[in-house]
Amino acid sequence: MAEGGEGEELLRPPLPAGAPGPKRLCSRACPAGGTGAAHPRPGAAGTGAGPGAGASGAPPALAGCCPAAAAGPAAAGAAGPAGAAGPGVAVEAAGAGCLLQPESLLDAAAKRVAGSWAFERVEGRFQRIPEPVQRRIVYWSFPRSERQICMYSSFQPGRAAAAASAASSASGGPSAAAAAAAPAPAGEESPAAGPPPPAAPAAAPSAAPQGEGLPFRRGIRLLETGAVDNVLQVGFHLSGTVTEPATATEPEMTYKVAISFDRCKITSVTCGCGNKDIFYCAHVVALSLYRIRKPDQVKLRLPISETLFQMNRDQLQKFVQYLITAHHTEVLPTAQKLADEILSSNSEINQVHGAPDPTAGASIDDENCWHLDEEQVREQVKLFLSQGGYYGSGKQLNSMFAKVREMLRMRDSNGARMLTLITEQFMADPRLSLWRQQGTGITEKCRQLWDELGALWVCVVLNPHCKLEEKSCWLRQLRKWGEMDVCPLEDGNYGNELPNITNALTQSSSHSQDSLARPRRTVFTRAIEGCDLHWQDSHLQRIISSDFYVSPSYQREGESLLFNSQGQPLWLEHVPTACARVDALRSHGYPREALRLTVAIINTLRLQQQRQLEIYKHQKKELLQRGATTITNLEGWVGHPLNPIGCLFLTLTEACRLEEENCLEISDAGDSKPPVYQHVPIATGSQDSGESYLSLALEVALMGMGQQRVMPEGLYAQDKVCRNEEQIIARLQDLELDPVLVQTLRKQCILLLEGGPFSGLGEVIHRESVPMHTFAKYLFSALLPHDADLAYKLALRAMRLPVLETTAPSGDVTHPHHLVSVVPSRYPRWFTLGHLESQQCELASTMLTAAKGDMLRLRTVLEAIQKNIHSSSLIFKLAQDAFKIATPADSNSDTTLLNVALELGLQVMRMTLSTLNWRRREMVRWLVTCATEVGVRALVSILQSWYSLFTPTEATSIVAATVMSHNTILRLSLDYPQREELASCARTLALQCAMKDPQNCALSALTLCEKDHIAFETAYQIVIDAASTGMTYTQLFTIARYMEHRGYPLRAFKLASLAMTHLNLAYNQDTHPAINDVLWACALSHSLGKNELAAIIPLVVKSVHCATVLSDILRRCTMTAPGLAGIPGRRNSGKLMSTDKAPLRQLLDATISAYINTTHSRLTHISPRHYGEFIEFLSKARETFLLAQDGHIQFAQFIDNLKQIYKGKKKLMLLVRERFG
Repeated sequence: MAEGGEGEELLRPPLPAGAPGPKRLCSRACPAGGTGAAHPRPGAAGTGAGPGAGASGAPPALAGCCPAAAAGPAAAGAAGPAGAAGPGVAVEAAGAGCLLQPESLLDAAAKRVAGSWAFERVEGRFQRIPEPVQRRIVYWSFPRSERQICMYSSFQPGRAAAAASAASSASGGPSAAAAAAAPAPAGEESPAAGPPPPAAPAAAPSAAPQGEGLPFRRGIRLLETGAVDNVLQVGFHLSGTVTEPATATEPEMTYKVAISFDRCKITSVTCGCGNKDIFYCAHVVALSLYRIRKPDQVKLRLPISETLFQMNRDQLQKFVQYLITAHHTEVLPTAQKLADEILSSNSEINQVHGAPDPTAGASIDDENCWHLDEEQVREQVKLFLSQGGYYGSGKQLNSMFAKVREMLRMRDSNGARMLTLITEQFMADPRLSLWRQQGTGITEKCRQLWDELGALWVCVVLNPHCKLEEKSCWLRQLRKWGEMDVCPLEDGNYGNELPNITNALTQSSSHSQDSLARPRRTVFTRAIEGCDLHWQDSHLQRIISSDFYVSPSYQREGESLLFNSQGQPLWLEHVPTACARVDALRSHGYPREALRLTVAIINTLRLQQQRQLEIYKHQKKELLQRGATTITNLEGWVGHPLNPIGCLFLTLTEACRLEEENCLEISDAGDSKPPVYQHVPIATGSQDSGESYLSLALEVALMGMGQQRVMPEGLYAQDKVCRNEEQIIARLQDLELDPVLVQTLRKQCILLLEGGPFSGLGEVIHRESVPMHTFAKYLFSALLPHDADLAYKLALRAMRLPVLETTAPSGDVTHPHHLVSVVPSRYPRWFTLGHLESQQCELASTMLTAAKGDMLRLRTVLEAIQKNIHSSSLIFKLAQDAFKIATPADSNSDTTLLNVALELGLQVMRMTLSTLNWRRREMVRWLVTCATEVGVRALVSILQSWYSLFTPTEATSIVAATVMSHNTILRLSLDYPQREELASCARTLALQCAMKDPQNCALSALTLCEKDHIAFETAYQIVIDAASTGMTYTQLFTIARYMEHRGYPLRAFKLASLAMTHLNLAYNQDTHPAINDVLWACALSHSLGKNELAAIIPLVVKSVHCATVLSDILRRCTMTAPGLAGIPGRRNSGKLMSTDKAPLRQLLDATISAYINTTHSRLTHISPRHYGEFIEFLSKARETFLLAQDGHIQFAQFIDNLKQIYKGKKKLMLLVRERFG
């Protein structure tokens, strides 16, 4: 867009847009037999294509030696911007050294008319149009820019311009790259977004493998390999053939291609390949580019109706008959039908003046827009939506949104049309009603797509170029969608909290009060509200129209609010709304206007920041006393549906971006190089500026990110805040901080620290304020090399997380006091609390790493961590991080950081001592490792204060055991006094733990005290004292076995006897895990002597009721003589013991009794399949009975009793008789 008059251009009504209508009718009003070339055809309209290559009327070749000049007016005219070469001005061709003559007045006028007027309008305006004039209008009516062909044949908007310009510069044809950058004729919807990126090297089109599959790339390849042939332009219709070369699987194929065009737009395409896609196929691309690049090789004819008019009756008859003969199978039925209708005087065809001509272009009433296959758009969107969670589908839909933005930027009316088609399919998505019925939320990826849809509609309705009728139509459609039950809400179920987009606007006075608080806000609500905005404000128009708009010398009443003290214009509007205007200007191809409005908005934000600081200075004392503040911003700018900060940042950085020469080398995977920026001075009327758009971009990002804002309600809104913050920071990290940007960074950081309640980094913040950890981490890393003190001050301030404090500050009466444990379940809930805490941890870790070796800073960071981080897992992570940094593999340890790691580890121990934590054992082991690394004093310390750090079990089994291990001694290279000190501490700990928890610590305590007699005896006594009360038989048996192993059999016997008193083995527990312990205890007693065996047998008889276990013990006791252990000072007889005498007599009687009781118990519920097993059981019982003197008599009586009692079980008793008589 030219510098002057841009504001007027914005308000100029655009041409109507829409789909092409039916072909208009053409007729002749002049006498038959006229030469025809000069006569008008009322009602004809067209869009031309092709150079004057016809048989007559070709324009004279331009004089000059330049190849571009020799190529004809197409090259010269298409190349230059409007003011590039005026009449009588000779322009030196770049690098050629030859002169290029200006285009003729005929071409200049024909170009302008061809792009703006339907040909029917031209015919209606002038009575006679000379044939050369008609030819030049038809010639110039074909699209001149490859960028638009690329846009309609590629899904990749970022590469469209570069591909088109690079490909055309490599082609050797006319300078189509320059044509791509040329401004469109008046009224043509064409880009005004500045020149395309620089052309790539000539090899680029064929050297970029990543784009080879795109129709545009394939079309270029077909064109360059000579696949296009038989190209003919008849009026506003271009036809030709394109031959696809043979491949390994497909033969060579030739396709017929036909293209209709009007006013530099392709209005319809047909190709024999049967392509079904949103975009033009490669064959259409090849033919279109052939016409743009090689216009002098295209045969040009006037519309067919002109040619027919020049024929007499005989010629016409011959023409029709030859046509029918050439295509008789296809057209004969149609020809006969038309002949019948023409011969009938009453037929409909005879009631209409003239006849249709498909080559005569569109009529005045037809909408003029590029061909877009609506059905294919619907089908593709429907397909992508149906793929649901498939990753590629979301990517494709985002590509379609990007295509809409590209069309808007090119001021192509199909942008809004395509968005409407997409939205219709989104609203018809069957999942919407399913989600609504089930009460489940929309998936996150789908939610993001809906957000982009809503944002695009805001852009569309804020188009400064659209007509009221269009806006009304969009408003009706948006309201219709918004009223549907399934329409997603703006912020999940919490859509009614944010203010109206037009809130606090002076220009919108027609609002009723209730419109400022709509009860139900859908994703379309902001677009609906945007329809109420306009661009007619004179102050706004002056801002966007000129870089040099400053306050007048004599200001009228009220004008002082429109400018700052430097005279720069301000734009006082609800910030997200003002940013939506910027986005609309940028999206619709008005980058300079967008920049001007952005600068005005930033100047306004600066003034507000300044005034807020002044207000805070007066309230500072009171706020600091209360220790609390209220949220001053009604809505946050980060995570806002309109993304105001991101919009301003992108607008400013796009103006500073340096395009790479090899911009086509970007891969589809998206791993592109980071953008490179340069400082571009702000174009302004004020004297002192010296600022650049890049420093403004950094400043506004810092302002927006540092704004104190309340955490929104609902999972999606909170997640969006985090995502948006990360997106902005990722863009900030692409900026290389030079001295200018560092100065901006420092200044803004100081303002944020002093900003009071208006800043998220102010001294006092609201309890529900969004934390600044992620933002502060970026600021800390960016500032550290330049101003370490400021970096630490800011990061330490940002460490706080008030929502997790135990109680709300006294001045905050908006919420009752909450304990930490109930915070996650309060209302409204912080769904992203886990993420926020991890970011807080990341910030702390970054500071710890940076402060390595600096004791003072480390101590400050440590205090901040201990005060503000409330999650033991995160503090443990920080401790581990600090430990790793402090102990690099290739150099000495850093003692200061090691001590910090240890202190954090101790805090974790204290926090998790009384709570369940599945990582607790890992934490304890790590702490011992860390203390070992610090040194012997740290180990002594944790051993002495174990009760505040560990459970007794942990202290004995992990801590003390590890400290006393051989590896630890070697690692620390301890001398004897140090080893003794450690051992003494460990033994003291062991005894204390054994006293506190004998059940779990007694064995560990005995083990640790082995080398010290007094300590060992003390531990043993603790076990004995606890045996009768708190210890189980399993624990006692384990310790008893340990005692035997250590050579204390009598102590083992005593503990085994104590264990037996706790045991109870029922008659049917013949697989009980304690059986081995019982057998061991009896074996131990037997080995010790008759007295010990006599002592334990009563305990066994009392505790064990299982016959098989008792018989096993009895058998073992009768096999060998007692007392084989050989206790010193004791004599043993060496004789086998008799079962008739004590103590075995008592055991034998108990065993027989157990067999009798077990037999009756088993017979109560026996089934036939267990009969065989029961007979074997009786056989074992008989063996035990026979050990008694009268055992055979007892057994016979026992069997007789069974036969009598259980005579009903005839089959079983039969088996008993067979075996036992």
